[in-house]
Amino acid sequence: MKSLFGYGITTKALAKSGGWHIYDDKFSSFKTDEYGNLLLPSNEFDPDKSNLEITSPGISPNNPLIKKARNLISEFDYFYKNAPFQIWITGTNGKTTTTQMTYSLLKEKNADIGGNIGIPLANLKKDAKFWVIEASSFQLYYTKKAKPDIFIILPIKEDHTSWHGNYEEYLKAKLSPLSRMGKEDIVIMPSSLPAKTDAFKIVYENEEDLIKYFGFKKNRFDPPFLLDELLAKAVYKILYFKEKTLENFKIDPHKIEEIYDSRQRLWINDSKATNIDAALNALKRYEKSNILLILGGDCKGQCFKPLFEYLQHLNVKLFLIGKDAQTLKTYAMDYQIPHTISTTLQNAVETIKTLHDNNSVAILSPACASLDAYKSYKHRGEEFKKLINT
Repeated sequence: MKSLFGYGITTKALAKSGGWHIYDDKFSSFKTDEYGNLLLPSNEFDPDKSNLEITSPGISPNNPLIKKARNLISEFDYFYKNAPFQIWITGTNGKTTTTQMTYSLLKEKNADIGGNIGIPLANLKKDAKFWVIEASSFQLYYTKKAKPDIFIILPIKEDHTSWHGNYEEYLKAKLSPLSRMGKEDIVIMPSSLPAKTDAFKIVYENEEDLIKYFGFKKNRFDPPFLLDELLAKAVYKILYFKEKTLENFKIDPHKIEEIYDSRQRLWINDSKATNIDAALNALKRYEKSNILLILGGDCKGQCFKPLFEYLQHLNVKLFLIGKDAQTLKTYAMDYQIPHTISTTLQNAVETIKTLHDNNSVAILSPACASLDAYKSYKHRGEEFKKLINT
């Protein structure tokens, strides 16, 4: 018997092949789906009858299904044996943009793109020459066999500690493929990270290191997107021994997206900043400005000390929203940073409109997850843009 845990994007794509028993808390009775799979309540899972389990990557290791499983693998493991050349991209921030940039450079070479970017491996072209895969810490945690041919690691900072338990476990998951890589494989990674691997290792401390190592001449983007660009171009140069530029590439919305309202006041939609490091990247770009910052949501168990240590040196006022606003208020008081509890994004924007002028910049860079109030960071960002113009 083959088992799937959860009925999300990853498992629904796998389910199209049929022959699965699918377990999810939202199933209250036995049913079948359009592919003939059996849908069952989670408590019906019997490990003695299952010889293979694949989980939706977001399911916590503390979930009873995970604890019962004896043959648990990831979708990466499931497709590894017959997969094409694989390029994996991970890190705390920038991995989606780096993955998109890498694919943009390789798509004419018969590449396909998937993973945490929202496209399950089950939906990728099996006859592609390259798979360009965004790899999250959740996916890597459950991966035990698969490895990349080229592994791109962006800087790793504290994130998802409520899921992994602590930063050490988060880091361990992110770096886990290194132990399975061989001498024929290549990893590009920050020099500050621990690395035991047989792969050929290229390390960098900053963007300048990569520019020098690969001899890049033409770069389009400024920080923080410059690092993403350089890593994507590094993959292409490793494969084809020449530099290729990202001439027509556009950064996705909700990432340091600059918007001017009808009064030509500058607003920044950085809803994608769901952790401290991402928020810091945005703030550094505007650190000499008078900043009106919307902060908050689901803190995910992060320690906000590094962010507030930085904020105390800026000309900034905070507008705190979401379920953990009171936690952030405590930090703001400790660091004597002007703040107000707005509670909702709408309240924050309405208050900022009364203070904002052409000498200030209003930034939504929440450093928190959005799921306490929104379907996703994209939903939060779209609501922010609507509120700016109403």
